[in-house]
Amino acid sequence: MLGRKSNGAAQVQPTAPVPAQSFRFATPVVQTPGVFVLAGWVWRLARFLLALPFRFPVAVGTVAASAALWHYTGWVGLAVGWSIADLALLVWWRRWPRSFRDVVALRVLAAWRWAWIYQRHWQPVLVVAGLAESYLERQYLPQIRGVTCSAWADRVRVRLVAGTSPAEFEGRVAELAHGFGAPSCRVEVRGPRDVVLEFPRYDTLADPIDALPIPEEPDFSALPVGVCEDGEVWTLRLHGTHVLTVGMTGAGKGSVLWSAIRAMASAIEAGIAEVWAIDPKRMELSYGRALFARYADDGESAVALLEAAVAAMQERAERYAGRQRIHTPTTRDPFTVIVLDEVAFLTAYHPDRDIRRRAENAIATLTSQGRSVGFCVLAALQDPRKEVLNLRNLFPDKIALRLDEASQVDMVLGEGARDRGANAHLIDPELPGVGFVKLEGSPVPVRVRAAFVSDADIDHMTATTAGTGE
Repeated sequence: MLGRKSNGAAQVQPTAPVPAQSFRFATPVVQTPGVFVLAGWVWRLARFLLALPFRFPVAVGTVAASAALWHYTGWVGLAVGWSIADLALLVWWRRWPRSFRDVVALRVLAAWRWAWIYQRHWQPVLVVAGLAESYLERQYLPQIRGVTCSAWADRVRVRLVAGTSPAEFEGRVAELAHGFGAPSCRVEVRGPRDVVLEFPRYDTLADPIDALPIPEEPDFSALPVGVCEDGEVWTLRLHGTHVLTVGMTGAGKGSVLWSAIRAMASAIEAGIAEVWAIDPKRMELSYGRALFARYADDGESAVALLEAAVAAMQERAERYAGRQRIHTPTTRDPFTVIVLDEVAFLTAYHPDRDIRRRAENAIATLTSQGRSVGFCVLAALQDPRKEVLNLRNLFPDKIALRLDEASQVDMVLGEGARDRGANAHLIDPELPGVGFVKLEGSPVPVRVRAAFVSDADIDHMTATTAGTGE
């Protein structure tokens, strides 16, 4: 019966909610027949054996030839055959060491490193680095398509898992380098789902580089200034462009500037090139002052030099208008390089606002109009932030030496450069002149080292090359 309230109203008893009924159906477990498991193993083994002659043709051919020789001639014939082959390899190695290294030694090294370094550690390194993908409780790994070795580095060609991008590898270069015991790692994209991981085996730029020989007929589009990581000569293009070198104090900016000047020494002597130098520190460029057509070392004289360069450039452009589109260096119109050390002194740090404004205007005019008429600005800077130099985008070519922060790498070399392995912020302070550049036609940063031009080298240049010394 319902209870009654004192006021006569019927008291309603609360009704407890009825929980929703849940029904769980057991998922049937179907055992895969053993014949299918065995067929899968047989298929993988057959695929591996069929791929062996294509992946390791020399090794498979050697084993096949040895087996055939043993079958037809016995152990004695096999021993004689191997002795003759060893003697031929020894003669090849002693007589033609370069071709022996390229054809034999590096191939053997690549096979060994594929099996012992990369294939053996591939799964744990990629799983720990977060590069393994999972789908329906199955793990998918990028596949190694091949390993090739050069004299200094391993190049591992990788096929990506469908649905992933090279950016995932670019964001894990540090993990990959440490995982495979390499000094660094760089990622090169070759096509859809096709990337190459480059692992240097040792630092080829650890030792200082002496000043390079002076070219007798310098090519202003390819001046030798140092060495690339692969051992090739690093050439710097000045004619038709402008170059900005960025690096901390002691990073080796002077090596880049002096190597470029040294490469032009014979042209300066012939009168078809000239250097106008600005040296606010009065230390770096003043030692070779006699080499320069014009020289300035304080704010007012530096701005006057820049404005004089603008006037000379505009006068030359007026003469070329409607008559000539390409500049050819001559004694009348020499290739003019304005070497500007510590450019931030003029654009950001000088106490006189008018000096800063005039300097910025002159540099902007030179970098935006000077390339076609044979004027080049070769500048050096410590801090690449926009508030220090908001004209850095007017320099088509940039060099990143040792930098202070990771974010500065992309400021100098462009977005994504650090992800591709240009770790300029991790360069050892004991390696002045080491840096990263982007060579023309390739987005992959290249590690380089500028040659060191000593005081004795500068003395020799000043003794044999004469500038006006204004």
